[in-house]
Amino acid sequence: MDRPWLWFACYQLGWHLLLPVVLLRLWWRGHKDPGYRQAIAERFGFSQGIRPGAIWIHAVSVGETRAAQPLIEAYLQEGKTILLTCMTPNGRRTGAAIFADAIAQGRLQQVYLPYDLCWSVERFLKAAKPTLGLFMETEAWPTIVFRAAEIKLPVYLINARLSERSARRVARFGNAGRSLFQAFAGILAQTELDAGRYRALGVKHCEVVGNLKFDVVLNPALVEQGLALHVHLEKNNRLMVCAASTREGEEAIILEAWQAVLQMHAEESASASVSGSGPASTAQPLLCIVPRHPERFTEVAELIRASELTLLRRSEIHLDAAGFQKLVDPTAAVVLGDSMGEMPFYYSASDLVVMGGSLLPLGGQNLIEACAAGCPVLLGEHTFNFQQASQDAIDCGAAMRVGGSGSLSSALAAAMSRMLQDQQQRQAMGEAALWYAAHYQGATIRIMAALKGRTA
Repeated sequence: MDRPWLWFACYQLGWHLLLPVVLLRLWWRGHKDPGYRQAIAERFGFSQGIRPGAIWIHAVSVGETRAAQPLIEAYLQEGKTILLTCMTPNGRRTGAAIFADAIAQGRLQQVYLPYDLCWSVERFLKAAKPTLGLFMETEAWPTIVFRAAEIKLPVYLINARLSERSARRVARFGNAGRSLFQAFAGILAQTELDAGRYRALGVKHCEVVGNLKFDVVLNPALVEQGLALHVHLEKNNRLMVCAASTREGEEAIILEAWQAVLQMHAEESASASVSGSGPASTAQPLLCIVPRHPERFTEVAELIRASELTLLRRSEIHLDAAGFQKLVDPTAAVVLGDSMGEMPFYYSASDLVVMGGSLLPLGGQNLIEACAAGCPVLLGEHTFNFQQASQDAIDCGAAMRVGGSGSLSSALAAAMSRMLQDQQQRQAMGEAALWYAAHYQGATIRIMAALKGRTA
């Protein structure tokens, strides 16, 4: 596929003109996360000691790195070496934690993906000399993709997804947008919906292989810790709701809803006491909020304090009997999950999950891990990044959608309160969630079969 040269020249000119802004933004982000100020040379293709001849897998950040884990481990088991690139420090830290053994053994190497400048890409490709390139989900960088096609390096878009909104955006670029996706050696899509959108862009080599996120195995040690906390909460007659991977603007909605849930619980307890029917069946429930981005931990802590709800921070709690005792304290209302890589712990400790990214038009976050832990899931109306996965979870009874024409916080409060009171429904949805997470596994095997023998 030939490059659309006029468009590409404008694209390169734009990159070079904006480069000072890009560097200033990188330095500015370093105020909150010093990782952005490290290994800057790699972002221009200067990767010291890079070992050539590996399978190159690009996972932009944390979610994509975790999703790529089963595929990377399968290639490592075959004796292949891996070059893992990312764009964010958190993505790099996640890769370093997951693949620590392979890195120590020299079987996996991590570097930042170079900026999409013609000269930085050229330098990177000459140094790395990968045998195969695999880009996760939505990553389509024109300079890299076109140059790889020119040098006969097969680059595939795997675990690929394309929302209707993104497809319209690509279509606005006309032939330039279509030619970018046509330049991939192939696209391995998550669903038929995604594949149909890619084919509408003129992509000929497109295959449906499923979603790698279903193949991710939850960390057993974190699951064990979470289940231990769940048992401790259960003994104290306390339920926990996890608001997972929340994004900016969502925490305020969730906290408003939670205040209403606590008010309803207090009124039910008072009514039961007056009527002589005894105390409420459960102690005050506990909310755990886990923001998607760690740089927002302090901001969310301030929101919780401003709501006048008692705050506990996960970073200040040891996962032992003393720490668990703090969580069952009836005065504790909200736990801030200010830790990285512990979602299996939070899910395993929870009775209900509210999925972040779906309450506002942000596309939703990954609900599959929550289902794999057997958690019922409440979704907002905005799940376009997980369209098929969300609908499948709803259809099988693992998830419910919350929303409508009225107040979102009121609808969310009503749904949470109803679920917390209905143990039978929580159990049924939890069993459906486990079935759902197991039923759609197998993408790793299908991807490897589709790519067999496809190397430079």
